[in-house]
Amino acid sequence: MRRVLFGLVMVVFCGAGFGQSTGWPVGPGHTVLTLWPNGAPGPNTTKGPEADTSTATSDKIAGRPLVRLGNVSVPTLTVFAPKGKNTGAAVVVFPGGGYNILAIDLEGTEVCDWLTARGITCVILKYRVPGTGPYPKSDEALQDAQRAVGMVRAHAAEWKIDPKRVGVLGFSAGGHLAAAVSTHYETRLYPKVDAADDLSCRPDFAVVVYPGYLAQTDKGFVFTADIPVTKETPPTFLVQAEDDPVHVENATAYFLALKAAGVPAELHLYAKGGHGYGLRRTQLPVTGWPNRVDEWLATIGVVGAP
Repeated sequence: MRRVLFGLVMVVFCGAGFGQSTGWPVGPGHTVLTLWPNGAPGPNTTKGPEADTSTATSDKIAGRPLVRLGNVSVPTLTVFAPKGKNTGAAVVVFPGGGYNILAIDLEGTEVCDWLTARGITCVILKYRVPGTGPYPKSDEALQDAQRAVGMVRAHAAEWKIDPKRVGVLGFSAGGHLAAAVSTHYETRLYPKVDAADDLSCRPDFAVVVYPGYLAQTDKGFVFTADIPVTKETPPTFLVQAEDDPVHVENATAYFLALKAAGVPAELHLYAKGGHGYGLRRTQLPVTGWPNRVDEWLATIGVVGAP
Protein backbone atom coordinates (compact mmCIF):
# COMPACT_ATOMS: atom_id res chain seq x y z
CA MET A 1 0.00 0.00 0.00
CA ARG A 2 1.48 3.28 -1.03
CA ARG A 3 2.35 5.89 1.56
CA VAL A 4 0.75 9.32 1.41
CA LEU A 5 1.13 12.61 3.23
CA PHE A 6 -0.47 12.94 6.67
CA GLY A 7 -1.03 9.20 6.90
CA LEU A 8 -4.33 9.44 5.00
CA VAL A 9 -5.56 8.76 1.54
CA MET A 10 -8.25 11.28 0.74
CA VAL A 11 -10.17 11.16 -2.49
CA VAL A 12 -12.53 14.01 -3.22
CA PHE A 13 -14.67 13.40 -6.26
CA CYS A 14 -15.44 16.48 -8.27
CA GLY A 15 -18.71 18.29 -7.89
CA ALA A 16 -19.97 20.98 -5.59
CA GLY A 17 -21.45 19.72 -2.34
CA PHE A 18 -22.67 16.24 -1.52
CA GLY A 19 -25.19 14.60 -3.81
CA GLN A 20 -28.06 12.23 -3.15
CA SER A 21 -26.84 8.67 -2.73
CA THR A 22 -27.96 6.23 -5.41
CA GLY A 23 -26.40 3.01 -4.22
CA TRP A 24 -22.83 1.79 -4.34
CA PRO A 25 -20.33 2.98 -5.35
CA VAL A 26 -21.46 6.47 -4.41
CA GLY A 27 -21.81 9.26 -6.91
CA PRO A 28 -19.60 12.35 -7.25
CA GLY A 29 -19.07 14.83 -4.47
CA HIS A 30 -18.21 12.57 -1.54
CA THR A 31 -15.04 12.55 0.53
CA VAL A 32 -13.53 9.08 0.90
CA LEU A 33 -10.75 8.34 3.38
CA THR A 34 -8.69 5.17 3.44
CA LEU A 35 -8.60 3.93 7.02
CA TRP A 36 -5.12 2.40 7.04
CA PRO A 37 -2.64 4.40 4.90
CA ASN A 38 0.09 1.77 5.25
CA GLY A 39 -2.13 -1.27 4.97
CA ALA A 40 -4.60 -2.77 7.43
CA PRO A 41 -3.21 -4.71 10.41
CA GLY A 42 -3.89 -8.40 10.76
CA PRO A 43 -4.53 -11.08 8.14
CA ASN A 44 -6.16 -10.52 4.76
CA THR A 45 -9.18 -12.84 4.68
CA THR A 46 -10.34 -12.03 1.16
CA LYS A 47 -10.45 -14.62 -1.60
CA GLY A 48 -10.83 -12.36 -4.59
CA PRO A 49 -11.42 -8.76 -5.67
CA GLU A 50 -13.89 -6.50 -3.87
CA ALA A 51 -17.23 -6.76 -5.66
CA ASP A 52 -20.99 -7.00 -5.32
CA THR A 53 -21.73 -10.66 -4.66
CA SER A 54 -25.47 -10.43 -5.39
CA THR A 55 -26.85 -12.46 -8.26
CA ALA A 56 -30.08 -12.45 -10.23
CA THR A 57 -31.54 -14.98 -7.79
CA SER A 58 -30.50 -13.17 -4.59
CA ASP A 59 -33.25 -12.21 -2.17
CA LYS A 60 -34.73 -8.73 -2.50
CA ILE A 61 -35.80 -6.40 0.31
CA ALA A 62 -39.14 -4.61 -0.11
CA GLY A 63 -39.10 -5.76 -3.72
CA ARG A 64 -35.75 -4.14 -4.50
CA PRO A 65 -32.25 -5.61 -4.92
CA LEU A 66 -29.34 -4.67 -2.73
CA VAL A 67 -25.56 -4.55 -2.95
CA ARG A 68 -23.82 -7.32 -1.01
CA LEU A 69 -20.24 -6.07 -1.03
CA GLY A 70 -17.70 -8.85 -0.54
CA ASN A 71 -13.93 -9.26 -0.23
CA VAL A 72 -13.24 -5.91 1.42
CA SER A 73 -9.54 -5.65 2.25
CA VAL A 74 -9.14 -1.84 2.06
CA PRO A 75 -11.50 -0.24 4.62
CA THR A 76 -12.72 3.29 3.93
CA LEU A 77 -14.86 6.07 5.35
CA THR A 78 -17.32 7.73 2.98
CA VAL A 79 -18.69 11.07 4.16
CA PHE A 80 -22.20 12.37 3.48
CA ALA A 81 -22.65 16.00 4.50
CA PRO A 82 -25.95 17.15 6.03
CA LYS A 83 -28.60 18.71 3.84
CA GLY A 84 -29.95 22.03 5.01
CA LYS A 85 -29.12 23.10 8.57
CA ASN A 86 -26.17 21.27 10.09
CA THR A 87 -27.01 20.03 13.61
CA GLY A 88 -23.35 19.31 14.36
CA ALA A 89 -24.06 15.66 15.13
CA ALA A 90 -22.40 12.79 13.25
CA VAL A 91 -23.12 9.08 12.93
CA VAL A 92 -20.71 6.36 11.79
CA VAL A 93 -22.75 3.62 10.08
CA PHE A 94 -21.80 -0.07 10.17
CA PRO A 95 -23.68 -2.09 7.51
CA GLY A 96 -24.54 -5.68 8.36
CA GLY A 97 -23.86 -8.91 6.56
CA GLY A 98 -22.78 -11.54 9.08
CA TYR A 99 -19.17 -10.28 8.99
CA ASN A 100 -19.00 -11.91 5.54
CA ILE A 101 -20.42 -9.21 3.25
CA LEU A 102 -21.67 -5.64 3.68
CA ALA A 103 -25.24 -4.66 2.73
CA ILE A 104 -23.75 -1.32 1.86
CA ASP A 105 -26.68 0.39 0.16
CA LEU A 106 -29.57 -1.08 2.18
CA GLU A 107 -27.74 -0.48 5.48
CA GLY A 108 -25.35 2.24 4.34
CA THR A 109 -26.14 4.81 1.67
CA GLU A 110 -29.88 4.63 2.31
CA VAL A 111 -29.21 5.31 5.98
CA CYS A 112 -27.20 8.38 5.03
CA ASP A 113 -30.08 9.71 2.93
CA TRP A 114 -32.23 9.61 6.07
CA LEU A 115 -29.66 11.08 8.46
CA THR A 116 -28.39 13.86 6.22
CA ALA A 117 -31.97 14.99 5.56
CA ARG A 118 -32.13 15.61 9.32
CA GLY A 119 -28.95 17.70 9.38
CA ILE A 120 -26.68 14.90 10.63
CA THR A 121 -23.32 14.10 9.04
CA CYS A 122 -23.30 10.43 8.04
CA VAL A 123 -20.09 8.43 7.61
CA ILE A 124 -20.21 4.90 6.20
CA LEU A 125 -17.52 2.54 7.43
CA LYS A 126 -16.67 -0.02 4.78
CA TYR A 127 -15.02 -2.48 7.16
CA ARG A 128 -13.09 -5.62 6.33
CA VAL A 129 -14.93 -8.81 5.37
CA PRO A 130 -15.25 -11.78 5.20
CA GLY A 131 -14.72 -13.56 8.49
CA THR A 132 -13.67 -10.51 10.54
CA GLY A 133 -15.90 -10.93 13.58
CA PRO A 134 -17.48 -11.15 16.01
CA TYR A 135 -14.77 -9.94 18.36
CA PRO A 136 -12.84 -11.58 20.02
CA LYS A 137 -12.97 -14.34 17.41
CA SER A 138 -11.08 -11.86 15.26
CA ASP A 139 -9.93 -8.27 15.72
CA GLU A 140 -10.18 -6.79 12.24
CA ALA A 141 -13.70 -5.33 12.13
CA LEU A 142 -13.39 -3.85 15.62
CA GLN A 143 -9.99 -2.41 14.73
CA ASP A 144 -11.67 -0.70 11.78
CA ALA A 145 -14.50 0.62 13.98
CA GLN A 146 -12.13 2.00 16.62
CA ARG A 147 -10.00 3.70 14.00
CA ALA A 148 -13.10 5.10 12.25
CA VAL A 149 -14.52 6.84 15.32
CA GLY A 150 -11.17 8.42 16.11
CA MET A 151 -10.75 9.59 12.52
CA VAL A 152 -14.19 11.23 12.51
CA ARG A 153 -13.25 13.17 15.64
CA ALA A 154 -9.93 14.14 14.03
CA HIS A 155 -11.86 15.72 11.14
CA ALA A 156 -14.50 17.37 13.33
CA ALA A 157 -13.47 20.95 12.55
CA GLU A 158 -13.18 20.26 8.81
CA TRP A 159 -16.56 18.54 8.62
CA LYS A 160 -18.22 21.02 11.01
CA ILE A 161 -19.26 18.44 13.57
CA ASP A 162 -19.22 18.41 17.36
CA PRO A 163 -16.62 15.82 18.51
CA LYS A 164 -18.80 15.24 21.60
CA ARG A 165 -21.78 14.21 19.48
CA VAL A 166 -20.34 11.37 17.41
CA GLY A 167 -22.45 8.22 17.48
CA VAL A 168 -22.57 4.84 15.78
CA LEU A 169 -25.42 2.98 14.10
CA GLY A 170 -25.21 -0.67 13.07
CA PHE A 171 -27.38 -3.39 11.61
CA SER A 172 -27.19 -7.13 12.35
CA ALA A 173 -23.44 -7.91 12.53
CA GLY A 174 -22.95 -4.14 12.30
CA GLY A 175 -25.22 -3.85 15.34
CA HIS A 176 -22.89 -6.18 17.19
CA LEU A 177 -19.97 -4.05 16.00
CA ALA A 178 -21.70 -0.92 17.36
CA ALA A 179 -22.02 -2.67 20.74
CA ALA A 180 -18.41 -3.85 20.56
CA VAL A 181 -16.96 -0.38 19.96
CA SER A 182 -19.30 0.97 22.67
CA THR A 183 -17.62 -1.32 25.19
CA HIS A 184 -14.07 -1.75 23.81
CA TYR A 185 -12.71 1.77 23.54
CA GLU A 186 -10.15 2.24 26.30
CA THR A 187 -7.38 0.39 24.45
CA ARG A 188 -6.84 0.31 20.70
CA LEU A 189 -6.43 -3.16 19.23
CA TYR A 190 -3.66 -1.98 16.90
CA PRO A 191 -0.45 0.09 17.05
CA LYS A 192 -0.92 3.85 16.80
CA VAL A 193 -1.08 5.11 13.21
CA ASP A 194 -1.35 8.88 13.66
CA ALA A 195 -2.87 11.59 15.86
CA ALA A 196 -6.40 10.33 15.22
CA ASP A 197 -5.57 7.38 17.47
CA ASP A 198 -4.92 9.76 20.37
CA LEU A 199 -8.60 10.74 20.33
CA SER A 200 -11.31 8.72 22.05
CA CYS A 201 -13.01 6.01 20.02
CA ARG A 202 -15.92 5.77 22.49
CA PRO A 203 -19.15 6.69 20.70
CA ASP A 204 -21.33 9.30 22.40
CA PHE A 205 -24.46 7.29 21.54
CA ALA A 206 -25.34 4.10 19.70
CA VAL A 207 -28.24 2.80 17.61
CA VAL A 208 -28.35 -0.99 17.39
CA VAL A 209 -30.77 -2.44 14.82
CA TYR A 210 -31.66 -6.18 14.75
CA PRO A 211 -28.28 -7.18 16.24
CA GLY A 212 -26.69 -10.61 16.26
CA TYR A 213 -24.00 -12.31 18.39
CA LEU A 214 -25.09 -10.63 21.65
CA ALA A 215 -27.11 -13.52 23.12
CA GLN A 216 -25.56 -16.98 23.35
CA THR A 217 -28.00 -19.35 21.68
CA ASP A 218 -26.23 -22.43 23.06
CA LYS A 219 -26.49 -21.13 26.64
CA GLY A 220 -30.14 -20.20 26.93
CA PHE A 221 -29.69 -16.80 25.27
CA VAL A 222 -27.64 -15.34 28.12
CA PHE A 223 -25.81 -12.12 27.29
CA THR A 224 -22.30 -12.57 25.93
CA ALA A 225 -19.41 -11.72 28.24
CA ASP A 226 -17.50 -10.43 25.18
CA ILE A 227 -19.43 -7.13 25.38
CA PRO A 228 -18.35 -5.79 28.82
CA VAL A 229 -21.09 -3.25 29.58
CA THR A 230 -20.27 -0.66 32.27
CA LYS A 231 -21.86 2.58 33.42
CA GLU A 232 -19.62 4.33 30.85
CA THR A 233 -21.20 2.52 27.90
CA PRO A 234 -22.94 5.19 25.79
CA PRO A 235 -26.72 5.68 25.70
CA THR A 236 -28.17 3.09 23.33
CA PHE A 237 -31.31 2.65 21.21
CA LEU A 238 -32.30 -0.92 20.28
CA VAL A 239 -34.91 -2.28 17.89
CA GLN A 240 -35.74 -5.83 16.77
CA ALA A 241 -38.72 -7.95 15.68
CA GLU A 242 -39.91 -10.87 17.79
CA ASP A 243 -39.96 -13.15 14.73
CA ASP A 244 -36.38 -12.30 13.75
CA PRO A 245 -34.63 -15.59 12.87
CA VAL A 246 -31.43 -14.14 14.36
CA HIS A 247 -33.37 -14.06 17.68
CA VAL A 248 -34.90 -11.09 19.45
CA GLU A 249 -33.01 -12.07 22.60
CA ASN A 250 -29.96 -10.31 21.15
CA ALA A 251 -31.68 -6.96 21.70
CA THR A 252 -33.39 -7.87 24.97
CA ALA A 253 -30.24 -9.31 26.54
CA TYR A 254 -28.24 -6.21 25.64
CA PHE A 255 -30.97 -3.94 26.96
CA LEU A 256 -31.02 -5.75 30.30
CA ALA A 257 -27.23 -5.54 30.55
CA LEU A 258 -27.37 -1.80 29.88
CA LYS A 259 -30.17 -1.35 32.41
CA ALA A 260 -28.24 -3.27 35.06
CA ALA A 261 -25.23 -0.98 34.53
CA GLY A 262 -27.35 2.17 34.75
CA VAL A 263 -26.88 3.11 31.08
CA PRO A 264 -29.77 5.08 29.52
CA ALA A 265 -31.31 2.75 26.94
CA GLU A 266 -34.48 2.55 24.87
CA LEU A 267 -35.79 -0.75 23.47
CA HIS A 268 -38.44 -1.20 20.76
CA LEU A 269 -39.80 -4.68 20.04
CA TYR A 270 -42.23 -5.52 17.25
CA ALA A 271 -44.30 -8.63 16.61
CA LYS A 272 -43.32 -9.05 12.95
CA GLY A 273 -40.57 -7.92 10.67
CA GLY A 274 -38.01 -10.68 10.37
CA HIS A 275 -34.48 -9.55 9.66
CA GLY A 276 -32.61 -7.27 7.29
CA TYR A 277 -35.26 -4.69 6.33
CA GLY A 278 -33.00 -1.67 6.70
CA LEU A 279 -34.95 1.54 6.16
CA ARG A 280 -37.16 0.21 3.37
CA ARG A 281 -40.74 0.86 4.38
CA THR A 282 -43.39 -1.84 4.16
CA GLN A 283 -46.81 -2.22 5.78
CA LEU A 284 -45.13 -3.60 8.91
CA PRO A 285 -44.82 -1.13 11.81
CA VAL A 286 -41.22 -2.18 12.54
CA THR A 287 -40.07 -0.38 9.39
CA GLY A 288 -41.06 2.91 11.02
CA TRP A 289 -38.19 2.55 13.49
CA PRO A 290 -36.28 5.58 12.06
CA ASN A 291 -39.06 7.84 13.39
CA ARG A 292 -38.45 6.45 16.87
CA VAL A 293 -34.72 7.17 16.50
CA ASP A 294 -35.52 10.77 15.51
CA GLU A 295 -37.47 11.15 18.75
CA TRP A 296 -34.78 9.43 20.83
CA LEU A 297 -31.95 11.62 19.48
CA ALA A 298 -33.95 14.66 20.55
CA THR A 299 -34.73 13.08 23.93
CA ILE A 300 -31.06 12.54 24.75
CA GLY A 301 -30.09 15.99 23.45
CA VAL A 302 -28.09 14.99 20.38
CA VAL A 303 -30.35 17.06 18.11
CA GLY A 304 -33.31 19.39 18.56
CA ALA A 305 -36.92 18.23 18.59
CA PRO A 306 -37.95 16.47 15.34
